Amino acid sequence: MNRPNSLLARSIMLLAAVCGIVSIGLFVLAPTGSLRVFQTQWPVAGVLCWDAGLSLLFFVQHSGMVRKGFRARLARFVPPWCYLAFYAIASGVALAAVALLWQPSGRHLLVLDGLPLRITQGGSLVAVAFFFWGVFALKGFDLFGLSPVRAHLRGTQEPPTAFVVRGPYRWVRHPLYFSILVLFWLCPDLTLDRLLFNVLWTGWIWIGTRLEEGDLENEFGGAYRDYRRSVPMLIPWRAGLMRQP
Repeated sequence: MNRPNSLLARSIMLLAAVCGIVSIGLFVLAPTGSLRVFQTQWPVAGVLCWDAGLSLLFFVQHSGMVRKGFRARLARFVPPWCYLAFYAIASGVALAAVALLWQPSGRHLLVLDGLPLRITQGGSLVAVAFFFWGVFALKGFDLFGLSPVRAHLRGTQEPPTAFVVRGPYRWVRHPLYFSILVLFWLCPDLTLDRLLFNVLWTGWIWIGTRLEEGDLENEFGGAYRDYRRSVPMLIPWRAGLMRQP
């Protein structure tokens, strides 16, 4: 590979990693409204419409760009080897926009203290641990789409993805999404805009998961269909039904 192409590939990898890490860091604080770059004097209805619009823009970007039709149209401009990294960059920008532009409603519906607060904090720690268990179980989790770029730099092809069920994937098909949902709803300071956030993002995760599962079934065929019949999608209410190494 010539030097300009190698430099481009490495720059894309760096930008994807930076955008992803920074946006996720910002997003952790997004629903509190503490990161907003401007403050409005809008009525509560206006604030909620604004926040809903920000969420919708992210949903359209994040779910739309993974659809095969969109990828095919964009392939004229973005080579396949960097598409996932490009997707990570676009998702990072959209997520950062939600974090920075989110407006708080100022209406508190529920504020926990004492023992209930400690219980929610403990539950959040368990959810974080479950999330990382799911990440480690994937063995090669590529959040920022860097693996295809590395393969391009080496002049090789990525090996096909094998369908293996291990760790928390034996109890729930999407343990990362489950952990995120638990963290959403264990918020100890429930404001009106946070309730809107929880409802909208829970609905989007459910819809996005259904769409993703269609792609996974197309990729893995009967093996994934059997998995869907045996293991719950988002809530691990039954255990140990898929025992693979």
